[in-house]
Order: sequence, then C-alpha cells, then structure tokens
Amino acid sequence: MHLKKFNDAVPYEAPNHFGVVGLRLQGFEEGGPDNQWVGLSQFLPGGGAGPDSTPFEKVYVVLEGEMTVIVDGVETTLGKYDSCTIPPNEIRKIENRRNDVCTMLVVIPYTPEA
Repeated sequence: MHLKKFNDAVPYEAPNHFGVVGLRLQGFEEGGPDNQWVGLSQFLPGGGAGPDSTPFEKVYVVLEGEMTVIVDGVETTLGKYDSCTIPPNEIRKIENRRNDVCTMLVVIPYTPEA
C-alpha cells in the first residue's frame, strides 16, 4: 500500500487552467500508482479550463459545488458526486459558474513521456 496524507499533497499547475489550485494526491512518486495519477482541483468562482483537449482520456468527479462541462456546444452541469469521462482528443471547456468553490477529483493516465 502507498499512503499519502492530504497535508503532503503537492500543488501543481495545469496548462490552460485559471482560478484553480491543483493538488496531486497520488502519482509521480516512488511506490505510487503505475497507470494514472490523481489530482484534487479546487476551482474558485469563475475558474475553469479550456477550451482544449488531451491525447488521453480523463475522469472528473465533483466532490463539492458544481462544474459546467461544455463539449460541442452542449453544456452539462455536474453536481456533487456526478462524474464524466472526457475521451481522448475531445475538446472541452469547464467553468465554475457558482459563487462557491467547486472541488473536483481528476484521474488521468500517465503520458508516454512521464
């Protein structure tokens, strides 16, 4: 088992994100997961990401608040414990349109260069 306490999570900067603080909960460390890493993103009101895409899929799980996900002009609002998978190369934009923080768990596979 690889244990990592929340107080030991390391902040990271995600490309093309704004109004967010990301913490790496698992991954990129000795003894950590081999296939993916897990982040906790805390989006301030008005925070978000994109529009952009990645060559790998990612999973979003909203833990608190709400996040609007926009794909091909279609808007979907994720609430507490809602989740979605963004397939590889799908262009998405995400926006926190509320006045409270949206906390989201993000699971992403390692890229080949990682």
